[in-house]
Amino acid sequence: MINNTFEEIGKALSAGHKILLFPHINADGDAVGSCIALCRALRQAGKECWILIEDRIPGNLQFLDDDYCTLDQDILGKPDISVCVDCSDMSRLHDRGKRFLTAGTTVCIDHHLTADRFCDLNYIDSNAAATGELIYKLLLACGVQLDKEIGEALFTAIVTDTGRFQYKNTSKQTHEIAAALYDTGIDAGYICTEIYESMRMEKLMIRNKALNTLSTVAGGKAVIAYVTQEMLSETGAFMDETDGVVEELRSIKGVEAAAFLKESQDGKIKVSFRSKQSLDVAEIAESFGGGGHIRAAGCTLACGLSDAYDQIKERLTACLGRV
Repeated sequence: MINNTFEEIGKALSAGHKILLFPHINADGDAVGSCIALCRALRQAGKECWILIEDRIPGNLQFLDDDYCTLDQDILGKPDISVCVDCSDMSRLHDRGKRFLTAGTTVCIDHHLTADRFCDLNYIDSNAAATGELIYKLLLACGVQLDKEIGEALFTAIVTDTGRFQYKNTSKQTHEIAAALYDTGIDAGYICTEIYESMRMEKLMIRNKALNTLSTVAGGKAVIAYVTQEMLSETGAFMDETDGVVEELRSIKGVEAAAFLKESQDGKIKVSFRSKQSLDVAEIAESFGGGGHIRAAGCTLACGLSDAYDQIKERLTACLGRV
């Protein structure tokens, strides 16, 4: 299907007054940064705009939130427009799905390969390194004058989803957009310190526990690790403080793919996949009802940790036997 244009989406946003933004559940740097940049721009245009979340913003991203995010499901009453940002399908809105659909117009802006066009207006580009790139283009198309705060939010979105510009999704255009953000007055050193060098001690403790569960599969071509609710209780850590563990697993020499299993409070198992060169982990995630990118994807399994581990091990072994 053909995307709507940024101009069409901008016209819809201009016509609305009450606007709710929806990042995906367990929002990462791209989702949070993209939402905050858009929210600030819309407020500057005189709109009533909030980012509706239902879980904790990761501690290393809280420096961006200057009263943009809310847990209040009833805020704004009936919105004119709902915008899902960096969110590939309705299931990733979790408990906010019904609230999203109360708006007169729905919009989706996303860069996931497996994204559905489930809204009235859609702009989905899997070639974009981050949704932050798309929000940048949208704001330019709308004639928005970017300021330092918008620049910091967009830089956060891009630097996190490209792995500090290391991942293969990083393009010439990615660097050009990042360079343009310097013109807003951003302090890239400050941003990266907040994101990567401001961890709580509990984060280090839970990462160590998780890495101690590491095991190899498929003759060493893949590794799997996990974190449980008991491990979180023992360390006093938050689940979002395990973000980045799956990338560490992938970084092991000789490893093509990694899977990191997270036990949720409801007992379900959330799985993050990463690969280096040859394995399409989005295809694996889709087979379990999830999705994502070729080199980074995820899914949720409604079973216990042991059963989930066995299923993921079996699938990785089978898939890596073909590459």
